[in-house]
Amino acid sequence: MNPGANAVLATSADRSRNVIEIVDLHKRFGALEVLKGVSLTACQGDVIAILGSSGSGKSTLLRCINMLETPDSGSVTIDGETISLARARNGKMAPRDSRQVDRIRGSLGMVFQSFNLWGHLTILQNVMEGPIHVQGKPRAEVVAEAEAWLDKVGLGDKRHQYPAHLSGGQQQRAAIARALAMQPKVMLFDEPTSALDPELVGEVLRVIRALAQEGRTMLVVTHEIAFAREVSNRVIFLDAGAIGEDGAPAEVFHKPKSGRFQSFLAGHLNAGGTS
Repeated sequence: MNPGANAVLATSADRSRNVIEIVDLHKRFGALEVLKGVSLTACQGDVIAILGSSGSGKSTLLRCINMLETPDSGSVTIDGETISLARARNGKMAPRDSRQVDRIRGSLGMVFQSFNLWGHLTILQNVMEGPIHVQGKPRAEVVAEAEAWLDKVGLGDKRHQYPAHLSGGQQQRAAIARALAMQPKVMLFDEPTSALDPELVGEVLRVIRALAQEGRTMLVVTHEIAFAREVSNRVIFLDAGAIGEDGAPAEVFHKPKSGRFQSFLAGHLNAGGTS
């Protein structure tokens, strides 16, 4: 089994096909409006880096895409299928069909800040869980595939170890393998290096860089400015719940239109390391 077999490089025709369409997304928590009408489109093979200060709505945006949070208004369409929402008895919006949400989530691979591996399972078992229990694949087939995914992220020799015995970087790479094992159409990364010690960041970014080179469609919330500049083909800057900058890396980094984005970049340059 070749872990990269389903990730062919996007052709010009693929590039015109929308895999994600977000229209006028709003989300509030109590009196705090976190997303204020965010709209974006991701085509097949796009690698979109999402930047922004803490509290700008980056993580909430990803969580609304896979319905871990339900938007208050707006629409989320994944690979041509719009998630159907309705107002519940408590007045809040909720998915109309939980089976639709489960099906669509199966096409979205989510990698969190804090790994979220099951501590009582080996990393091989962690990677196998979804394909066996969600997709219903035969165990013998899943073992071989899971081992191949772990080889892909450089953890083949660690497959029988438990998460607690691995470094943070190794745990995050295992989490990426677990997401890839579901063979998603889109990978969502929520600040995948923010919980890591500086010396471990590079090993995780190398894996994500390799996935980008395969032509995978990815949305990456990150504070790694140099990585965003190098790997993405599009950069979005969220500012207080709204898109303040959106364009190709060469455009937004060299000629930013937003004063807030200029200040954001200057702050990272002054801090050093991630710029």
